[in-house]
Amino acid sequence: MSLITLTTDFGTKDHFVGAVKGAIYSELPNAKIVDITHEISPFSITETSYILKNSYKSFPDKTIHIVGVDSELSSDNKHIALELDNHYFVCPDNGIISMITSEIKPTRIVEINIHDRIESSFPVLDVFVQVACFIARGGNLAVIGKEVQTFKKMTEIQPKVSKAQNQIIGGIVYIDNYGNVITNISKKMFQEVGKGRRFKANARRYSFSKIFTKYNEVAQGSAHDSIQYDGNKLAIFNSAGYLEIAIYRSNLGTVGGASTLLGLQYRDSVIIDFINDTQPDFTPLT
Repeated sequence: MSLITLTTDFGTKDHFVGAVKGAIYSELPNAKIVDITHEISPFSITETSYILKNSYKSFPDKTIHIVGVDSELSSDNKHIALELDNHYFVCPDNGIISMITSEIKPTRIVEINIHDRIESSFPVLDVFVQVACFIARGGNLAVIGKEVQTFKKMTEIQPKVSKAQNQIIGGIVYIDNYGNVITNISKKMFQEVGKGRRFKANARRYSFSKIFTKYNEVAQGSAHDSIQYDGNKLAIFNSAGYLEIAIYRSNLGTVGGASTLLGLQYRDSVIIDFINDTQPDFTPLT
């Protein structure tokens, strides 16, 4: 049985997702298809990269991941297939895989060259499905494309560290279903640069001097009166290991979330300053 995942910005109102699944089943009746998400913000490469990096490792080795975001073929947006970390990805070469490959290098990359045999305005359906099914049947990547050594990098998702090693300048790369805002500052980077120093994280006019390990820590262990802490802002390293700014028990449909209540949006800067003194408004990381 072949396992194929789908990550797109198609949404679920239109027929696109169903058509792609139908095409896969026509090629591989025994395939297993898993939807990672179809709710990527339209054409958002950064959002796609974040979601892919933090989901693909949960799948078994040899899983094939079809990525349909900003996938229209052009001279500047070619199509590639690659093997990376014992998984396969079929996607546009528009920087989507940059976040994944910042830590793990691809074993092999090919530029898909079967377009001359397929005329299509819907490449995910007509090209990516064909490539994914070919790989699932044990096909060699060299048959569907020429091997290349490079791919498009996406530098905007990389945080920067000051020369003095006392500041990290990052940004918001994703807003989740709760309205929590996720930055590109990893716990690993925070610890390597911070070296246990006190800190202050700043996002617009809001600042944080403590990073929680669980959301409900903001309720100070109060099981009975925790509702009084609803709406409190907090910073936390989320399950993916990235710094997140959240609102305790947020709900975008009712009380709001960090993105709406704090006015934090995609690409907003988040800056962490590390200090060596003992100013009283700086609380050590616990």
